[in-house]
Amino acid sequence: MHFEENNPLDIVLNDLFEHYRKNVADVDKISKALLDKGVVQSQDDIVNDHIAFRTLGIPNLGIASFEKIFKAYGYVKRDYYYFEGKKLDAYWFSPPAEGYPRIFVSELRVKELSQAAQDIIYKYTSPITSDPVDDLDLSNGQEAAAFLQKPLWGLPTSEEYQTLLNESEYAAWVIYNRYYLNHYTISIHELKDGYNTLEEFNDFLLSIGVKLNNSGGVIKTSDDKLLRQSSTVSALYDATFSDGKTLKIAGSYVEFAERSVLPEFAHLPKEELRPKHRRDGFETNNADKIFESTYTTQIKGS
Repeated sequence: MHFEENNPLDIVLNDLFEHYRKNVADVDKISKALLDKGVVQSQDDIVNDHIAFRTLGIPNLGIASFEKIFKAYGYVKRDYYYFEGKKLDAYWFSPPAEGYPRIFVSELRVKELSQAAQDIIYKYTSPITSDPVDDLDLSNGQEAAAFLQKPLWGLPTSEEYQTLLNESEYAAWVIYNRYYLNHYTISIHELKDGYNTLEEFNDFLLSIGVKLNNSGGVIKTSDDKLLRQSSTVSALYDATFSDGKTLKIAGSYVEFAERSVLPEFAHLPKEELRPKHRRDGFETNNADKIFESTYTTQIKGS
């Protein structure tokens, strides 16, 4: 994924991906294997279906704040999703033009957590008394990109992190990682024959030693059978907390999406198919299991 850096959105997306790629070893591992096998000629041949972010649902943060950045760049807010068990709200945003990824932003319903968990979150976020996005010049791509890498609150202690982890792995992830890119997604249907179904692509991933999230099955399928997704399991990395202790915690991961052609366009020859002819949007049941790519049970499971 690389854009020509001729507008603020390109600058933001390139910067996000560069930081993410350096920190998620599976990205380069998968890209290199696709190059070695001649599936793609360069990293730029890989189509990014969507990128995802996690936020905290509290005043001056959360989706209401975060969405201002990408709306300013032409993204349009679409469907709402609710994840009851994980206490999350989410929306997806459609891109301003073909070639840009969709964006999926989720938000923790903080008020539904225990008082102990809420107290930890508010301890770090209560100093944020105005929306930090309002202070940005969003026409300056470098400024917006820097903001998405900047910590908005201090590091928790290892004990506070563990307390959150025991109740909400999502809360623990956000309190440490902040607005860091949670995952990017390879569009499998855009690859060449032999690699353009999830069954084939997952076999390829397993052959190069990539571990897959098996929550709800390795392939998560929408009710209409037109959107199928799978994902890697986040690697663990050493994180140092404010008390000086180091824990191995979940980072980010890679997702894979196969969007089928909508029935009304099934007659079109393959060379005429465009993204608009395929299943759009997301599916709550699929996404619910994809979230677990950073969960301890997936990382430590077989």
